[in-house]
Amino acid sequence: MRNELIIREAGPQDAPFLAWLMLVSGRGHVQKGIWEVILQLPEEDCLEFFRVLIVTEFIHLYHYSCYLLAELDGKPVAGLGGHDPAARGHHTIPSALPEVLPKVKKNPLWDVIAGTAPMPKIVDCIPPSLEGVWAIDSVATLPEFRRLGLVDRLLVDMMENGRSRGFRKAQINLFMGNTPAQRAYEKHGFKVTDEYPDPYFEKEIGAPGMARMIRNL
Repeated sequence: MRNELIIREAGPQDAPFLAWLMLVSGRGHVQKGIWEVILQLPEEDCLEFFRVLIVTEFIHLYHYSCYLLAELDGKPVAGLGGHDPAARGHHTIPSALPEVLPKVKKNPLWDVIAGTAPMPKIVDCIPPSLEGVWAIDSVATLPEFRRLGLVDRLLVDMMENGRSRGFRKAQINLFMGNTPAQRAYEKHGFKVTDEYPDPYFEKEIGAPGMARMIRNL
């Protein structure tokens, strides 16, 4: 018998699970995620990168403090992230990289930090955040614990986190064509407001592009 479900904030000890979460959620319903295109590294090297990124002193959208986890039998089995894009959005990642790159075996982003190379093109395919939204991302559940309503509980709690901080709208980005995820979010009041098809994105990822979903909090 499974223990009672616990919804809790993530801590630095959860870095291995959060690394898996970032990798899997980034793939959506296809086999290759945005981070894998950026890093151009094998899966284990991507996971190593994530494990270090998650515990930097500099706080960004992939920092452990931005995540809620669902725990059963004393282990995390599902999770998602939430953040203020104005304070902790994608633009903050370069500020965290100087902490990360010296600690990983392979560090293909040094040129970006040095200013001799732009951010990878795939980053431009991510839908921008609307002004004043609470952004929810990196949603995933271990396969054996899916269809138990864990993401539903996490979404409710994460939306309340945004509401308590004064946000009045929430945003989720997802791959176009990820119908199961879209339907799951629609159950919680999210609606697709914009789609961003891109031939380059489709070539690299395997999905036509990304969509932006919005709901009132």
